[in-house]
Amino acid sequence: MLRRLLVVGFSLALCVSSAAAALMLWRGTGTDMTVAANAFLATLDEKQRATAVLPYDDAGRVKWHFIPLAERKGLQIKHMNDEQRQAALRLLKSCLSEAGYKKASTIMSLEAILRELEKTRTNGPIRDPERYYWTVFGKPANEGTWGLSVEGHHMSLNFVVADGTMASFTPHMFGANPATVHEHINGGPEKGTRILHGEEDLAFALLASLDSDQRKTAVIAAEAPKDVRGAGEPQPPQSSPEGIAGKDLKPEQLTTLRALLASYLNNLPADVAAVHTKAIEEAGIEKVYFAWAGADKPGIGHYYRVQGTTFLVEFCNVQPDAAGNVANHIHAVWRDLEGDFHLKAK
Repeated sequence: MLRRLLVVGFSLALCVSSAAAALMLWRGTGTDMTVAANAFLATLDEKQRATAVLPYDDAGRVKWHFIPLAERKGLQIKHMNDEQRQAALRLLKSCLSEAGYKKASTIMSLEAILRELEKTRTNGPIRDPERYYWTVFGKPANEGTWGLSVEGHHMSLNFVVADGTMASFTPHMFGANPATVHEHINGGPEKGTRILHGEEDLAFALLASLDSDQRKTAVIAAEAPKDVRGAGEPQPPQSSPEGIAGKDLKPEQLTTLRALLASYLNNLPADVAAVHTKAIEEAGIEKVYFAWAGADKPGIGHYYRVQGTTFLVEFCNVQPDAAGNVANHIHAVWRDLEGDFHLKAK
């Protein structure tokens, strides 16, 4: 499995032959999103549209979070009929790869497990696979700028399309509770399912490959932090990178680092992923830093950070799952250091 992840990641890094070709392909995703967004909006009645559509400059566009909030912006999939649900899901599919869409749909289905495991709790958060919200900001068109948010517990996907091109996909957050499914429950994924296995296994593989001197540089803390930084903040943390730089990694370790980044970028359509992969390579993989905190084996709290010149990845698996299994609850996020939500970072 790990070898396959490495091959997929390395292949993605080589999949674009020129920036011009990549941009042309990337524009295709933006156009697909625009078509899907208009098709979705056409299925809604007036009251639903008033909930699902907000002005592009609405303050709610930059309000995001992945915790189980009581209220969110947008139209809940629970409040859509079958035709509207299918249109909403087609819109989600248009801005993700097949792998990314599978992660999103499986994350939503994990709510069925949480609902069953927490059914005796009182005053706890609402657990519901249909408690996910779609919001369109502005008017979807091939000219001008519009945005999309699809959000709920453990998922916050935020996109901007500018003149037919996907101009931003951050904040991009996927989480999982449980990270590994230990028991199948009706409506939830099968036992053994690990939604974010690549994001976790490749990081462990990179850590394990470091020699003692490399590890001293890469490990920034003996204990993992409680969560990713800047959750819910409109812009990412702007701290200096920590850990070991790509220039200090061996060729095979750089291959693992590339594959780790691909496990995130592969959530996006291939054309969009290719543009970002190429940008990372052109900026210099040697300038990308990998930092670790916490345990060096699964089942105990662990955290890592990957930071380049323009992007930040954070992964945290510290919390127990709903059944009490320690470090079986993942938060993973990709952010744009130049500015989330297609805004310039301050």
